[in-house]
Amino acid sequence: MTQAEPEVRDIAIVGGGPVGLALACQLLLATDWRITLIDAATPARAARDPRAIALSHGSRQLLEQIGAWPVAGTAIEHIHVSQRGRLGHVKLHHEDYGVPALGYVVRYGELCNVLERALGRATHQAGESRLLRVFETRIDDLHQDPLIGGDFDGIDAMSGEVHLTGTATDGQVARFTARIAIQAEGGLFHQQVAHAGQGSRHRDYRQTAVIGHVACSRPRHGWAWERFTEEGPLALLPYDEHGIDGYALVWCCPPDQAARRIALSDAEFAEELNAVFGDRLGRFTLAGKRHAFPLGLNAAPVTVDGRIAAVGNAAQTLHPVAGQGLNLGLRDAFALADSLRAGCSPRSLQAFASRHRLDRAVTIGVTDLLPRVFGIPSPLAAHARGASLAALACVSPLKHALARHMMYGMRR
Repeated sequence: MTQAEPEVRDIAIVGGGPVGLALACQLLLATDWRITLIDAATPARAARDPRAIALSHGSRQLLEQIGAWPVAGTAIEHIHVSQRGRLGHVKLHHEDYGVPALGYVVRYGELCNVLERALGRATHQAGESRLLRVFETRIDDLHQDPLIGGDFDGIDAMSGEVHLTGTATDGQVARFTARIAIQAEGGLFHQQVAHAGQGSRHRDYRQTAVIGHVACSRPRHGWAWERFTEEGPLALLPYDEHGIDGYALVWCCPPDQAARRIALSDAEFAEELNAVFGDRLGRFTLAGKRHAFPLGLNAAPVTVDGRIAAVGNAAQTLHPVAGQGLNLGLRDAFALADSLRAGCSPRSLQAFASRHRLDRAVTIGVTDLLPRVFGIPSPLAAHARGASLAALACVSPLKHALARHMMYGMRR
């Protein structure tokens, strides 16, 4: 029996995480395109993901546009940036920027839940036929018809498609066809193959992030802490888990140290955290399971290739310093959806790449530079970093530029 040719849809989105869900939702609300959303997992599996993630105030604004806010979480009202054992620090306060919070710490699974509900409402509003959902299917290959002609005005008028081939969990081959395809499923750094091409950026920081939930004897409501240590950045983000006040911990350190700390008892781990962070928040106790994942930069040289675009971790995986990864991914999605209002074509994808290039370059540059500069072991470098933090705290325009980029990127 001959397999029927797959229906040609306008846009195929590969990846049903927060970036893919937000993109599909915005496209349904802002365009007339017919969308296929393909996910290797299921909403139920995503909903169980316990990871704590940081959303900026700018990401809140974007999510509000598609009805995906509020998301249950803890507000970050103040941020304290310092270097362990050195003078100089920077404090950021939400009231200085006229916002209710600089950001929010939410559970990944809860964000996915809220986005699923928003997508359901958008689908009902746009018409059920506009969205085709495909679950438990991994896309193995994307192949696009060649572009004909040298100028995108001419290309827009040409017929051409992207052919996607995948495998469902039951082993069946799945095929899809669309006018353009968006890769929104990138995974974590250690799961990826390095992007190829001139201008690609790939860096193994030789650090592992130990993450978990910790409680302390003197919590400070609404405060987040980013402390640069000799081993790497240590972040404590205000986050309540299972009714326990405390902090989401991201402790970046060499892989051997991370493996040793994962194996420690709760009491031993808390004691080491006390020794590194200090007693500003009192004594730490561990209130949740610890996990670890390797850290690196993996950024494609370009985000668009003909009829295929990449967003989120499919385009760039960043160091977690300053918590910019998902926030940049959401800005990717909304900038792309806005460009696709003009047409479902390679020309619109190129417009997205051009429009979003500066935001992407600056965010990648900052998150790559910080862990490397603060990782230089020289005492002279440490003094220079401390002086730089002190100067940043005193020069309001520079401090405000830092805060604005953390909240909005280059979006405004």
